[in-house]
Amino acid sequence: MQLRYNFRVYPEPAQRDALARAFGCARVVFNDGLRARRDAHAAGLPYIKDTDLQKQVITAAKRTGERVWLSEVSSVVLVQSLRDLHTAYRNFFSCVTGKRKGPKVAPPRFKSKRDSRQSIRLTANGFCLRGDGRLYVAKVGDLRVRWSRPLPAVPTSVTVTRDAAGRYWASFVVDTDPEFLPQTHAETGIDLGLSAFAVLSDGQKIASPRFLRRAEKKLKRLQKDLSRKMKGSKNRARARVKVARQHARAADRRRDWHHKTSTKIIRETQAVYVEDLAVSALARTRLAKSVHDAGWSAFVNMLEYKAARHGRHFGRIGRFEPTSQVCSDCGIKDGPKPLQVREWTCQECGTVHDRDVNAARNILAAGRADRLNACGAPVRRAHVPAQRGETGSHQKGQTAQAGIPVL
Repeated sequence: MQLRYNFRVYPEPAQRDALARAFGCARVVFNDGLRARRDAHAAGLPYIKDTDLQKQVITAAKRTGERVWLSEVSSVVLVQSLRDLHTAYRNFFSCVTGKRKGPKVAPPRFKSKRDSRQSIRLTANGFCLRGDGRLYVAKVGDLRVRWSRPLPAVPTSVTVTRDAAGRYWASFVVDTDPEFLPQTHAETGIDLGLSAFAVLSDGQKIASPRFLRRAEKKLKRLQKDLSRKMKGSKNRARARVKVARQHARAADRRRDWHHKTSTKIIRETQAVYVEDLAVSALARTRLAKSVHDAGWSAFVNMLEYKAARHGRHFGRIGRFEPTSQVCSDCGIKDGPKPLQVREWTCQECGTVHDRDVNAARNILAAGRADRLNACGAPVRRAHVPAQRGETGSHQKGQTAQAGIPVL
């Protein structure tokens, strides 16, 4: 499977200038290719092929006086930027024709030099790792990398990025083999929330760290300072960077906590089941800030790819499953309940339920039923009894598919 490893990079002043030129040239080639295809579509001409577009906006453009400075950067950067445009168009066409599942994909848009994130991508012939631990990038030089851990294999590509806080990162794509953990009999269902970040089916509650809420006091002061600066001034640019760094600190802490928590869950359990939440819809409500601060989607994606990497089972249940309405002991549907109701008593068996723990147990029961039903026929879902430690069988070979997760 493919994994992505991020490392902090510290370029020297001359190297920062070279990277800025590379970012600009890659952006110009992308915009030129997008403009050429839009003009051809407006004129009723056929779609420009990838090879013809590369000859037009890279090879021929370097011979003109307007784009002669494209020769100052590596050709690998320009070709990969144009390849990103091809990928964006293919994703858009696949979405329009119905071949691509998931959210709708918009057509590619023009890139701006004022975008908060600037990046270039290089394949193996545009970079190499030196013996002293430095990263050589063509026509940029040897970059000093802060290696927090060794790479498991030789990287196939690298993406050099400058974020809104002015930090530089090198992201390596590495082909690795799965690292299967020893099998265990524990299985768990996870109910994600805001009061408690996650509630496990065994009753364990993981408190929400709320990194953004904790950083709001300083963010409020920095944003006030930013609002007082004149637009276009250097003082405003420096104030903007301070705000971006404070947001970056909160995001880094949240990502680190997500990694540690998801790794602990994957190591201790053989199968993990979560509910398929509509995070994008919840982020449009009055709870939007708390939903974004929790970072449910990033956490669930970490669980999914780590389960695939370590030989665990990961499953999602439907978002319309009545996990908060069904008694996990007797299986009777007790009806919907307002959010302020955190504990309720089953009218059939009299069991007093914690709302979140009961939902986590129902998620575990639904996940087990979907997993054991290999043929796809509907089965009766056995509910999880109140006793702790009951486990289900594990079927080998059922691991979640992942793209290129970021480590």
